[in-house]
Amino acid sequence: MDKKLYYQIKKPVDLSNVPEIKGYDFKGKFEFEKFVKSFSSTGIQAANLGAAVGIVDIMIREKVPIYLSFTSNMISSGVRETITYLAKNKKVAILCTSAGGAEEDAIKAHMPFRVGHFDAKGETLLELGVGRIGNVFTTNEHYSYFEFFIREVFDELLKDFRERKILITPSRIAWMMGKHISERKDYDKENSYLYWAYKNEIPVYCPGIVDGAIGDISYFYRRQNKEFVIDVGADHEKLINYTLNSEKTAGIALGGGTPKHYILNANIFKEGFDYMVYITTATEHDASDSGGNQEEAVSWAKIKPNAPRAKVICDAAIAFPLLVAATFAK
Repeated sequence: MDKKLYYQIKKPVDLSNVPEIKGYDFKGKFEFEKFVKSFSSTGIQAANLGAAVGIVDIMIREKVPIYLSFTSNMISSGVRETITYLAKNKKVAILCTSAGGAEEDAIKAHMPFRVGHFDAKGETLLELGVGRIGNVFTTNEHYSYFEFFIREVFDELLKDFRERKILITPSRIAWMMGKHISERKDYDKENSYLYWAYKNEIPVYCPGIVDGAIGDISYFYRRQNKEFVIDVGADHEKLINYTLNSEKTAGIALGGGTPKHYILNANIFKEGFDYMVYITTATEHDASDSGGNQEEAVSWAKIKPNAPRAKVICDAAIAFPLLVAATFAK
């Protein structure tokens, strides 16, 4: 092929109506709002974060109930405080997490986790009684205290079932955990999202609640209390009914896994979310649900075809606090 013809364009394309790529100008006084607005024109994943900011602003402005799903590492990390802020100020209508996302909130209300290292040797940590969650350190002592805490929660749940026939569901367990945190003088209530969800009557769904310490402890608890049965189906009915009774719904998914899929699946019953933002490091190349993009969700009627949506491929510990600062906190 003639090199002169390789880049030949038959008809010039006018891109003047498309925003130019331009980052934030740090000359002069720093202005946070302009800084965040510049994401939209920066390109790469910053542009997707800028789009997410715009979509969340619409969710807030239209007062659409927001479903927030998050994996347990968000609670292991300092993103817990960001989620707590949203629960405390009633910024979200539904919370959905994994087992660790519930139990670690209660643990951290009693004792903090510590910053560690990603490359810490596992064998050494095992000998020291330290568990590693990425670069977050916890200890066996944390979970010893949690066992006493959750057994008291189980006792009260079982009493309510025996006396008043109140079903034991994952959301009921989370509610009771928030209640028990509220009653303990030595617990840090202010930074507990379970406490604020309990106080503000925000349901916390956790369909995989036995996949962690809660499940381990329930195994032994059930040996003496066969009536202790966790009814996941009752929660499913509750969430779907709420979704069906909502004119519009909006979602923010931090990471993937069961929490993300659970809120998406519930919205199939109303032909999908009206707004959706993903923040994740997972990509779709392996066909995992965690990495699945929003076009895939549209194919299942989990998100409406015309729904404003954005997928931000970034560590949620970085992107989500920025998103909240630029929207809810603004």
